[in-house]
Amino acid sequence: MVSIISRVLVACQHSALLRSFAKYSGKCSHCVKNFEQLKPTDDFPQAFDAPPSHVRRWWPAAVAAVLLVGVIAFGAATNSGTDGTSTTSTAVSGPTTTVPALKRTLKAGLRGPDVRRLQQRLKDLAFDPNLIDGDFGYNTTQSVWAFEKLVLKTPRKKVTGSITPESWQLLQQDNLIVPRRPQAPTETHVEIYLPEQVLVVFKKGKPILVTHISTGTGEDWCEEVTIDPGEQGNPGTEPLKKGVCGKAVTPGGFYYFYNRKSGTRQSKLGTMWNPVYFNGGIAVHGAAQVPNSPASHGCVRIPMHVSEYFQTLVAYGDRVYVFDGVKEPEQYGAPVPPADKPDPDYTTTTSSTSTTSTVVQTTTTIKQKPTTTVPAPVPTATTSTVAQVPASSLP
Repeated sequence: MVSIISRVLVACQHSALLRSFAKYSGKCSHCVKNFEQLKPTDDFPQAFDAPPSHVRRWWPAAVAAVLLVGVIAFGAATNSGTDGTSTTSTAVSGPTTTVPALKRTLKAGLRGPDVRRLQQRLKDLAFDPNLIDGDFGYNTTQSVWAFEKLVLKTPRKKVTGSITPESWQLLQQDNLIVPRRPQAPTETHVEIYLPEQVLVVFKKGKPILVTHISTGTGEDWCEEVTIDPGEQGNPGTEPLKKGVCGKAVTPGGFYYFYNRKSGTRQSKLGTMWNPVYFNGGIAVHGAAQVPNSPASHGCVRIPMHVSEYFQTLVAYGDRVYVFDGVKEPEQYGAPVPPADKPDPDYTTTTSSTSTTSTVVQTTTTIKQKPTTTVPAPVPTATTSTVAQVPASSLP
């Protein structure tokens, strides 16, 4: 660096002397060209002894400029390799904020500023705990479940719903969740992880929602259901009640959102709040009960507070990937849920009335048998006795 500055200083001084010589010599133009061949004489004492006053006036500024150039040149030489390649420099970051360490394990039922900090951090990372109120309630527990299962890789059946000082430190990191399908064809896509019971909405590869869910149990079921007009199984204009049997399965595969409804909807798969459909009657919807286990007839249950805005995060055509932990979604294609069927044991109110009517007819027939010696009481007693016989056959 000293060598560089010295050469620059000499060059600048030489340039100043050239200008001084040209001004004071009064010689012809070729004198400047031959300046280096001249030797000091009495005719040009200032040219070699000291620069003129106007040069001396600017000399400190010139020296400062030379030093600046030297520092820049030294930095460039330092950052350059001998082979001519450049290395990446690290930008100086601003002051960092120190996050207070967690002094206790946070879990359901606790309150305090540390709980509030946890809720805010969960919110920042898209694990929505609902209210940021310092009260570790059920919604906060559900958010912690999602964090445990997806980030800590805790098996679903072993989650605790609590945050230790160690897991609190892990929560301070960014980019904890990355998509399994970063090249999804839509800007926004949803990934549903059945083994973990977690759903993530990604936008441009970044998570904008991470939520605990509850999906199909995989069990057979038979129930009386109410089906709203427009839902599968009811093309009419009035709600329809019927007995249905089905299998509670959420199939793995890849799909897209194609329909949505607002408010409460009744379907063969149960009661839904703000459903967004992606596979026949299967939808992502709000539910009052979203336990830490599969509990639905096949739909994807999400907490109610999440369902209030979930529809604003996705659009028709957005891709949905359902991972079942066995095969990749693309290997399945887009399988539909198992077909349901009428419940063979289901009896409607109308059929019960008909059965009662039949019993009355039997009673009427027996009324003809009493003797005339006790006309009044015999029919009454006989009627009561006969009416009790078929009672066990009523639904």
